[in-house]
Amino acid sequence: MKLTMRVVDAFTDTLFKGNSAAVIIHNDWLPVVTMANIAAENNLSETAYIKPINDNQFAIRWFSPITEIDFCGHATLASAFVLFTDNPHLNTIVFHTDKVGILEVNKGENGIIVMQFPNLKPTIAEHIPLALLDAISIKPKQVLKNQQAYFVICETEHEVLNITRNNDLLKTLDPYDLVVTAQAKSNNFADYDFVSRYFWPANGGDEDPVTGSIHAGLAPYWAAELGKNKLVALQASKRQGVLHCEIDNSNGKDVVIISGQAVLYMQGEIHV
Repeated sequence: MKLTMRVVDAFTDTLFKGNSAAVIIHNDWLPVVTMANIAAENNLSETAYIKPINDNQFAIRWFSPITEIDFCGHATLASAFVLFTDNPHLNTIVFHTDKVGILEVNKGENGIIVMQFPNLKPTIAEHIPLALLDAISIKPKQVLKNQQAYFVICETEHEVLNITRNNDLLKTLDPYDLVVTAQAKSNNFADYDFVSRYFWPANGGDEDPVTGSIHAGLAPYWAAELGKNKLVALQASKRQGVLHCEIDNSNGKDVVIISGQAVLYMQGEIHV
């Protein structure tokens, strides 16, 4: 079988920045073992599989090189970028997922893609695993948790940028990953409201370059802390990525809007 695959750099307008995701569109799901093997072969943070339902409705699944993932933001952005490119008449795409429900994505201005995610605001961690505290080189200001990860709140951006960690210990937190974050206060980060880094050795790899899904938790946390509903975030990995975040509680909604750009890196054909 021959399948078309695109590789897209998400949350950036510059090649070799942001986070790469592979996107494969097929009329039906491939066998799970095949989808897992393709994702492992790609060795990107995520490979997204899309199954068309009707004109603007699509089912989506995400695989890291290690396992199927419940929710991935950057691969959703990459998938929407591919679908909007292939179908220029579309302005709205609706993704159907097994774990996080319906995800609506809209075409914005100047190449911006606007995604509506569920509000996954973290809460105070009632129990902080000793392995977490032993795994990182800083003393957390606070530790929170949602269904995806532990959130370590840091005092400064310097702590976020220079943290060291023990991946073997972090793996024991499975199924939870780890995000470290701080308010952007210094002049070096004047364009941003907060910074973060994301580590997921149990589920994907060492450090994820840019993680859209975790901002469904980071954005509502920092919105409450900073008293503002619109924020600009920097995920301060080596590749870096910029995410525009908004908390929308209008008309009974409770969603986090994550917006960003994407750029095509590669289009090719795989044989499975």
